[in-house]
Amino acid sequence: MNKLLVFPALLGTIAVLALSGTTLAEYQADAEVTPFPSREKVISVTGTATTSVDPDLLVITFGVETQEKTAKEALFSNSESMTAIVSTIQSLGISEDEISTSRISIYPIYDSYRDPATEKYTQELIGYRVTNTITVETSQMDMAADIIDGAVSSGANRVENVAFTLSPQKQIQVKDDLLGDAVINAKTKAENALAPLDHKIIGVKAVTLSEFGIPPPIPVFSTAGAFAEDAAFKSSTPVFSGDQDITTTANVIFLIGSN
Repeated sequence: MNKLLVFPALLGTIAVLALSGTTLAEYQADAEVTPFPSREKVISVTGTATTSVDPDLLVITFGVETQEKTAKEALFSNSESMTAIVSTIQSLGISEDEISTSRISIYPIYDSYRDPATEKYTQELIGYRVTNTITVETSQMDMAADIIDGAVSSGANRVENVAFTLSPQKQIQVKDDLLGDAVINAKTKAENALAPLDHKIIGVKAVTLSEFGIPPPIPVFSTAGAFAEDAAFKSSTPVFSGDQDITTTANVIFLIGSN
């Protein structure tokens, strides 16, 4: 009786093991499937494009610094001078939209001295200083000298920066032109490299474009507070712009085949 009972049980166990073994083999077969290696033939090339651009935006930053005994007096004096400066600049043909306030600040001025009685140093409030800085951004590139001279003659005692750069519209135009030229340059390089190998371009696999960087503005000078009393502002100020060189790159992976 024991043999008859054990035998069916063994068969069941073997059947289960066989079934489990088949399933495990299938899973292993699925897990070990290796994709065929890519048969694509490619060539990776980096194209470059450079252009020399005339700046089309003039940026001038200047202002007025005044000091009085009270904050109210300093603000009033500064406002009068700035009003005169803006009026003069607008009379030269600069519109209100081309003028903006860059910075305005007011802070107390202290004088340090030593108290004879205590021999300790102490500070005494002697007044307030107000600095008001404006920026002119205009496409009238030949107006730089006139704007500077007009501002200084009207009371500006700080000329902080004069620079030439690209307007947003021109940045977009240059970017589009350079990216296309860089891709064409990459294609030309690839064709020249493939010619001796008796291969040709049959497609494009990928294109990677570099970030387009605008060069920093061309500074005529940056003084962070040049005062109008300096000799540089006694006569007409000659200001000239210059070209800016801009470069961009594009990496292209071409699909290739034999001729």
